[in-house]
Amino acid sequence: MSGAVASRYAAALADVALEHKTADRVKRDLTAFVDAFYSAADLRIFLDSPAVARDAKQKVIEKIAAKMDLTSAVRNFVYVLVDRRRTDMLREIQQAFDAELNARLGIAEAEVTSARELSAAERKELTTALERRTGKKIEAHFRRDPSLVGGAVVRVGSTVYDGSVREQLIRLREQLEAE
Repeated sequence: MSGAVASRYAAALADVALEHKTADRVKRDLTAFVDAFYSAADLRIFLDSPAVARDAKQKVIEKIAAKMDLTSAVRNFVYVLVDRRRTDMLREIQQAFDAELNARLGIAEAEVTSARELSAAERKELTTALERRTGKKIEAHFRRDPSLVGGAVVRVGSTVYDGSVREQLIRLREQLEAE
C-alpha cells in the first residue's frame, strides 16, 4: 500500500518538475532535503509532532528551504508531506520520484562493478556502449570488486551483462566437468 502512495506523490512532483523544466534541480533539492531530514533527529521530531502548530512547521520549513536554496516545488512538496503526515515515507517517495523521473526522461540506471577502478575514458566508453545497446540515456554508478579478477558486471534494470573473468572461469570449469 505505501508503495502506491509513494508513487502517487512521486508522480505529482515529477509532473511539476517537468512542467517547470527543473527536473534536475528538483531531484537534487529533494535529495538534499531528505538527507538533512534524516540526519537531524530534532527536525524529524518537530515536523512529525501533532502538538506543533501547522504555522510553526511552515515557518521552519521556509527557513530551511531558504538556507538550503530549495526550489519552490520542493518547499511546497515538503509542506504537503508534513501536512498530510507522510514524512515517514520521505525516502520511499524520493526513490519513487527518481525512478518516475528517469522513466519519463528515458533514462536507465546502470550498476557497474569492475575488478579495478575505471578511468574517466573507460567509464565514458562503457556508458556510451550501454546507451547504444539499450537505446536509453544511461546514468551509471561505478564500484570496484577485486574478486571479479578482471572485466566487469553491469546491471541495467533486470538485465545483467557479465563480462568478468570470474564468470568466464566458472563457465570454463563447468564445460570441463561436463566433458
